[in-house]
Amino acid sequence: MIDYAYLYAQAKLARSFSYCPYSHFAVGAALLCADGSVYLGCNVENASFGAGNCAERVAISKAVSDGKRDYLAIAILGGKEGQAPQFCPPCGICRQFMTEFCDPNAFEVVLYHEDGAPEVRHLSDLLPLQFTSTDLE
Repeated sequence: MIDYAYLYAQAKLARSFSYCPYSHFAVGAALLCADGSVYLGCNVENASFGAGNCAERVAISKAVSDGKRDYLAIAILGGKEGQAPQFCPPCGICRQFMTEFCDPNAFEVVLYHEDGAPEVRHLSDLLPLQFTSTDLE
């Protein structure tokens, strides 16, 4: 069973590390691996806007670089710096990036409402028509 309150706290911690001097929109993500380890990610902006990275992709990339490839869920928190988190679904690029590494029908994307209540969706709900490696065959 996934501890959504723990993931919320971890995503909140990750959000505190956000580097967002341009948008001032801080995002944190906590990726839960099948072995119970959690990888944190925060958005990292760049003056050349396209060179920035989203929190979700940072967390997954950190896990991949440590040899982890089996994930259960990712918790995402975002909102204006200095303000309480708001409901913050992942961008399209992050949804596609998750599809590369996660089973769309099993991987949980945990989004939190302003009161901290979790809303759990499968990745397939957020990206119903995925482009995958099988499309390249």
